[in-house]
Amino acid sequence: MHILNDDYTPMEFVVHILEHVFAMDHDTARRVMLYIHAKGVGRCGTFPADAARAKVAEVLALAREHQHPLQCVLVQRSS
Repeated sequence: MHILNDDYTPMEFVVHILEHVFAMDHDTARRVMLYIHAKGVGRCGTFPADAARAKVAEVLALAREHQHPLQCVLVQRSS
């Protein structure tokens, strides 16, 4: 599962998402956010398919609720 960078979502909101949806500590969340900001995309976790779909939906719902265009996408590993 990946979070995509955009030019509008505040960095603090991305850190909040990483802490609360993906259970990262603050320092890890900040490092991941900075990676996403610099590279345009970053991995935020690996989960079983059902849990990953639920987390993507949660991130997108929170982003909509706070009126941010943040995108989180499910990336399936090839077998």
